[in-house]
Amino acid sequence: MPRPIQAFIDQNALQNNLHAARRSTSARIMAVIKANGYGHGLLRVAEALAAADGFALLDIQDAIALREAGYRQTILLLEGFFTETDLERIAEYDLSCVIHSHWQISLLDAYPGRGTLDVWFKLNSGMQRLGFTPEESALAMEAVRRHKAVREITLMSHFPNADEAAGVSAQLAVLNDIAGKYRMARSWANSAALLRYPATHGDWVRPGIMLYGASPFAEITAQQLGLKPVMTLRSRIIAVQSLAAGDEVGYGAKFRADRPMRIGIVACGYADGYPRHAINGTPVLVEGRRTQLLGRVSMDMLSVDLTALPGAGAGSQVVLWGEGLPIDEIAAAAGTISYELLCALTGRVPCLT
Repeated sequence: MPRPIQAFIDQNALQNNLHAARRSTSARIMAVIKANGYGHGLLRVAEALAAADGFALLDIQDAIALREAGYRQTILLLEGFFTETDLERIAEYDLSCVIHSHWQISLLDAYPGRGTLDVWFKLNSGMQRLGFTPEESALAMEAVRRHKAVREITLMSHFPNADEAAGVSAQLAVLNDIAGKYRMARSWANSAALLRYPATHGDWVRPGIMLYGASPFAEITAQQLGLKPVMTLRSRIIAVQSLAAGDEVGYGAKFRADRPMRIGIVACGYADGYPRHAINGTPVLVEGRRTQLLGRVSMDMLSVDLTALPGAGAGSQVVLWGEGLPIDEIAAAAGTISYELLCALTGRVPCLT
């Protein structure tokens, strides 16, 4: 009998969230499906998001897999190319690639030119991660514009604070000043900017986390944004323990019972992708009723409070996040973000639709 933990992927929810993005903008939608579709499965996600205008990811083999599966949309490599062989494959499969550094321009200069490339020219407007600074952008752009292998150029950047009080106004002013010098398509907005700042939408928007049913904002829930959870992580209770007052639970005795209690042992741990640093009180659903995590999460198991659930026992269904239990709540309790939890789901957890 297989271990009871499973992740259920709701493709209808993916489509709902894509529609929510479309309702928010008239720009083309570049669906971000990197990291194996944020842990949901690359081809599974692409199938549900087939109405998107493009897909963005990192790995060239994933991009080729999409092409070979029949997807004809724009497919963008968010970190661009790393070798001359990459460039040949990009041209062969008609992929688009980000150029963000001078060394990539040098590599492009060495490219023999068999086929042409669509390029997304990345500007560093304050993220300090990838991209050309405003001061160096003119010379870099000139080198790219004149290159015989370059077909079409789209300007892009990324906002570090679209989900924060600092907002995007300072960055957007810089980006629009640079973009005003060129007649090129623009792509500035991630999920947070797409939902909050219409002035950032440009020609392409790049929703990521919102497509998977999580909120990019700490103070606004996914439900308030009209988003539906795509992944529901479920397991079952595999054992029950009765505690006396003073009994301790789990490694490090992070929980001590102050009264007689019943706890359930759930087949899920950090080796499955559940956050080890989730604290006492992190919400869990048992047979649809909310209870809480007790003690430290182990590699393969965790403990939940059954004291107020006398009907629950071995075999009872448990929801760790997803339908009825927003993943953002679990992430907050673990001091992280929903992106990390989704991407951290491990390969030993079966994903079903």
